[in-house]
Amino acid sequence: MKPISIGVVDYGSGNLRSVCKALEASGASTTLVFEASRLAGFDAVVVPGVGSFGDCAANLQATGLWDPLREWIQAGRPYLGICLGYQLLFESSEESPGVSGLGVLPGTVVRFSDAGLKVPHMGWNSLSDLKGPLFEGLPEETSFYFVHSFYPVPADPSLASSTCEYGCRFAASISRGALHATQFHPEKSQAAGLAVLRNFLSAL
Repeated sequence: MKPISIGVVDYGSGNLRSVCKALEASGASTTLVFEASRLAGFDAVVVPGVGSFGDCAANLQATGLWDPLREWIQAGRPYLGICLGYQLLFESSEESPGVSGLGVLPGTVVRFSDAGLKVPHMGWNSLSDLKGPLFEGLPEETSFYFVHSFYPVPADPSLASSTCEYGCRFAASISRGALHATQFHPEKSQAAGLAVLRNFLSAL
C-alpha cells in the first residue's frame, strides 16, 4: 500500500525534523513545502510551529503559502496544526497585535497570566474532555508535552477536542471535520503523541 503523503509546511522556523520523523514513524511519507506550487497533491498538510505568531504569518505570506493554506482548509481538506499551526487558525493573537491570523476559525489567542504561573508553560501536562478522532483509544488524563506562552480561545467552545489545566482551563486541541490542531507537541510526546499522529493518518 502506498504510504499516506503529507506536506509539512516549512515557513522558516518550524520544528521540522522531529515532526517529519514522528509522522514517518507513524506510517506517512513527508515532503517539505516551502512554496505554493508544491502544496497540491498531498493527502494532508501539517503546519508545525516554533517562533512568534507575527513572524510565522509574515513568512507564510512571503512564500505565497498564506492564501493557498486558507483555501486548503476552507475546502475541507485534511490539516493538522501544531502549536503555532494551531494558533494561526484564529483571527488574531495578543503576541502580535495588529497581525491577522488565517481567520478560518473565530476566536483569538491570548497570553497566560503571570500570576502564580511559570510562563511559558513548559513540560508534561494531562488532558481532559477527550473527544474526536485524534484521541481514539487514549484514556482521559493522558499526558502530552507543551511549550507555549499563548493559547487559543475559540469563539465556539464546542470545537475543543481536549482541554488542559494551567492556571485556567484552555482548549488544548480542536477538531472540525478534517481540520485538527493541537497546542501540545505530538512529536515530543512519545508514545501518546505517536498515537495521536497515527489517529490523524487513520482518519484520512
